[in-house]
Amino acid sequence: MENCVSCHGSTGQGDGPVATSLSTKPADLTKIAARRDGVWPMLEIMSILDGYSRNTLPREDMPVFENFLDNEMVEFDTGNGVNMLVPAKLIDIVNFLETLQDPAPTAYVP
Repeated sequence: MENCVSCHGSTGQGDGPVATSLSTKPADLTKIAARRDGVWPMLEIMSILDGYSRNTLPREDMPVFENFLDNEMVEFDTGNGVNMLVPAKLIDIVNFLETLQDPAPTAYVP
């Protein structure tokens, strides 16, 4: 709500109140899995969000929010049995984005 809704909208479809004033249309976050043939790419989404928070993935009209992911660290299994510490907020955001998928994912990659 704090950082994403103004561009991506409350439903994540890229129709936020400032979306029409941007030179690049905000991504429709409800179609991430659909664009990947039904696969929910959790690690890819985590990497994209982490890149924004570190300002390593600059994109036109996509702001970088300082301290976006600064918070409690939790263990996360990357899918190969190796646990690593990641920001809890990152897991929360990715899990929330998964709930927005339309249609729902049919396959998963950690």
